[in-house]
Amino acid sequence: MDQSETIATPGETNLLPEELNEEIFRLKKELNAVILAHYYQESEIQDLADFIGDSLELSRKASQTDADVIVFAGVHFMAETAKILSPDKTVLLPDLEAGCSLADSAPADLFRHYRLQHPDHLSLTYINCTAEVKALSDIIVTSSSAERILRELPEDIPVLFAPDRNLGQYLQRVTGRDMLLWQGTCLVHEQFSERKIFALRNEHPEAKLIAHPECEEVILDQADFVGSTSALLKFTQTDPSPAFIVATEPGIIHQMEKASPNKLFIPAPPDSSCACNECPYMKLNTREKLYLCMRDRKPEITMDESLRRRALAPLQRMLDLTSDSSTNIHSLLEEIRLPFTG
Repeated sequence: MDQSETIATPGETNLLPEELNEEIFRLKKELNAVILAHYYQESEIQDLADFIGDSLELSRKASQTDADVIVFAGVHFMAETAKILSPDKTVLLPDLEAGCSLADSAPADLFRHYRLQHPDHLSLTYINCTAEVKALSDIIVTSSSAERILRELPEDIPVLFAPDRNLGQYLQRVTGRDMLLWQGTCLVHEQFSERKIFALRNEHPEAKLIAHPECEEVILDQADFVGSTSALLKFTQTDPSPAFIVATEPGIIHQMEKASPNKLFIPAPPDSSCACNECPYMKLNTREKLYLCMRDRKPEITMDESLRRRALAPLQRMLDLTSDSSTNIHSLLEEIRLPFTG
């Protein structure tokens, strides 16, 4: 072998960036695939995607297409959600190790045990969880739908909110509704430094602080606007401020800069000198891995049909409650069996 020949290691190729792009587009056509990229993916992946957005928004779009294959550039629970909603489609994830610290904080066996300890509580569960935990839940919510759904629930129904305690505490403050909170957190949204953000605001007095509700209370209390990733993006487009300090994973800034090229976007800094405000799981996906998963048709997300159906039920309740139809919360509550028996 010629000593100058480059050997590709696993997860890498010998293709140049433009060649990779061409191959990805070729494979997309060959597979009749749709490429989904979460806002927190690297910009080079976002620019290759058919749809960019939050996890549920992306899964909804994928289920509405005539694609045979969904290539989900995100993390594992997102690809699972796509499979739950699109069981007849092949769902590929570029790196199976792309997990989620928040989903990991709620193992299904411990969550089941916790529910058995509080059987009269309705489980309002954030979508950032595994399919097994979804299957043990009553209603799934997103950061954009949680407040609306919580306000619709009758006051006499006790609520268990999982797995994100920061989002749960935020919902308690804005609704006045007491809830039992699972103590999970997102490693990225726990990292932001109050001291460094204060210094940034002094340096850029024209900048507004915008934050995701998974952030700690001390950050949310300072924020000029709190919302889901999509809501943060929309706010930067409609608000006249010339600059924003962005307290969420900085991958979203790529879309913010594309939508508002004349505005300044400053990622909120972590408490340490590391790049801890970047999600290490999201960043496991690369353009090379995207190409390889399409070329090899793996890793593929598979799911037992019984589990899929059980996970679909609470997810469908959220979809029904947030759709344009006049779904009544009381009719959905009749489907939910309390006390929880496991």
